[in-house]
Amino acid sequence: MKPLRELLAVEPASKELLPSTVENILRVYESAETPAWGRLSIEELVAAGEWTELNDRFFKKLAFGTGGIRGRTIGRKVTQVELGTPGELGRPEHAAIGSNMFNAVNVRRAAQGTGQYLLKYFKGQKIKGVVSHDTRHFSRFFAELVAQAWAELGIEVYLFPEDRSTPQLSYSVRWLKAHVGVMITASHNPSHDNGYKAYFADGGQLVEPHASGVIAEVNALDVTPLPPFTGTPAPIHILDAKADDAYRNAVSTLVLEPETIKASQGKLKIVYTPVHGTGRRIIPSLLKQWGFDFSVVAQQDQADGRFPTVASPNPENAEALQLGVDQAKAEGADIVLATDPDADRMGVICRNGKGEFEIITGNMIGSIMAAYRTERFFAKGIVNDANKAHAALIKTFVTTDLQKKIAEHYGIKCVNTLTGFKYIGEKMLDYEKASGLADYDAQPMEKQRAAQLEKGTFFIFGGEESYGYSGGDYVRDKDANAAVLMFAEVAAWAKVNGQTIIDYLDAVYKKFGYFTEKLGTLTFEGAVGAAQIQKLLKSYRENPPKQMNGSDVVAVEDFGKQDYKDVDGKVIPKETMLLFHLANGSRMAVRGSGTEPKIKFYFFTQAEVKTDLATVKAERKAYLNDWWTEVQADVQERVK
Repeated sequence: MKPLRELLAVEPASKELLPSTVENILRVYESAETPAWGRLSIEELVAAGEWTELNDRFFKKLAFGTGGIRGRTIGRKVTQVELGTPGELGRPEHAAIGSNMFNAVNVRRAAQGTGQYLLKYFKGQKIKGVVSHDTRHFSRFFAELVAQAWAELGIEVYLFPEDRSTPQLSYSVRWLKAHVGVMITASHNPSHDNGYKAYFADGGQLVEPHASGVIAEVNALDVTPLPPFTGTPAPIHILDAKADDAYRNAVSTLVLEPETIKASQGKLKIVYTPVHGTGRRIIPSLLKQWGFDFSVVAQQDQADGRFPTVASPNPENAEALQLGVDQAKAEGADIVLATDPDADRMGVICRNGKGEFEIITGNMIGSIMAAYRTERFFAKGIVNDANKAHAALIKTFVTTDLQKKIAEHYGIKCVNTLTGFKYIGEKMLDYEKASGLADYDAQPMEKQRAAQLEKGTFFIFGGEESYGYSGGDYVRDKDANAAVLMFAEVAAWAKVNGQTIIDYLDAVYKKFGYFTEKLGTLTFEGAVGAAQIQKLLKSYRENPPKQMNGSDVVAVEDFGKQDYKDVDGKVIPKETMLLFHLANGSRMAVRGSGTEPKIKFYFFTQAEVKTDLATVKAERKAYLNDWWTEVQADVQERVK
């Protein structure tokens, strides 16, 4: 075989490969940190003329974003060298080589950069870090790699013995009084992906100024790599059952009506599925502890990074819950609850009044819990007219305004944040500081709540339309373990009061108005796709539509250029998101996904319930479907 430089300089390689691809291939190939198998893998792809695969793997460096990194760990084309001797469950021997791939080189670079930032920010302190991982291929390998990299920097590490959920990682950072946490996960992404999700000392994902600080340290390693480690590493501790018990006890504080749960026994039946993920570690024991009648989908109760029983391990999709529905039909169950591989998202399918199973959206799920928990806190007198100005629901801008309507009805705050639960977690930190409590986490939950209702803001509930929810600030990320418990309690309340979950939601609509939404997602993969997404976002910014679905566009909010503050007066960071307001009160948001090769369109509409609710539902849903069809046609024109 000719030298690689010569092969890449002539056709067809010179014609098919992007200049940046060639540059990155040569840099990786000639790097001393690239193992022999990595070079052989590159040679195999070049020899086979896999130009698209090479462009996708090497057209850029996998960037460390504001919260971490995420990307493909297994290529579309797995080389024979990477496949090697397949491991358990058919996992390739090696994670894919490539500057744009989520592999050992990029994980170690992320871990070292994070560690370097911590050593500077907490200068002179003994630094502690926590590492967890989900059930994906290579997740344990990457978690141990992070732990080793930190230990070599002198950071004391706490590593879970097996897979644990993202919310438990967030909780454990605070519980252990650590300075940092990392979760190896790609959440609900396809099985070929993985990711590195970084958390700061407050248990929340990285936000400014720490995000930029870590990014700078990671990028600096490209110029000046750390010297080879020669010293004695800091200890790596393996966490035991006490960590699980502490987290489970924290989640249990969210139960508001234990007597209602008890009264529902023998009436309510639940089917739960972890979809081959981490939810199986905590959720069954929680449901058992509180006396719920439930069963687990056995086919999806094993850790399996292939996610073999589903097309995608995403609880937003009805397909991922189908085995649960089949089991619920056989057992006469009322609801099916599903969590994604790292147990930060929860999906629901439930029986309606006709006995048919009906999927409900993330906006619906969040609104059900927001309405229930707000009403119960007022009914119990915990939140009242004297302190309600110090209570809040938190949601993202692209989450239903039904939750805003609920907050307005009760006279509490509704805080809008940018997309991403890290911003909701950041608000929790603000409210913790405002409480005035010293050693906040050491105080009992009742004392924390009393201080917030007096001096700060009590967090009743928070959520985002993409199936993420939280009911307590002991964790600073979305928590599907907690969501299962909270939603099961609402189901118990409804059952005891002669309602289905759909009946309960319809009562909310009749009280506050009918709000419905639609998410439209378009996927543009690889190097070409990334350019198309940027082209689309630029087009919407520079040439916004004048009219949509028969209604004039009366206002455009550009969160990337305009200045905004939330209801607390805090400046909202800049983000490439555009929000189009129509004359009829409907609106559409458009933004690029921060974790997937997708551009997302969020549609919102509402109507008063003056006539039959079923008629209003049908009219509004048809309106959104027509709107999405129109937008898809417009997108085709914009990407030409």
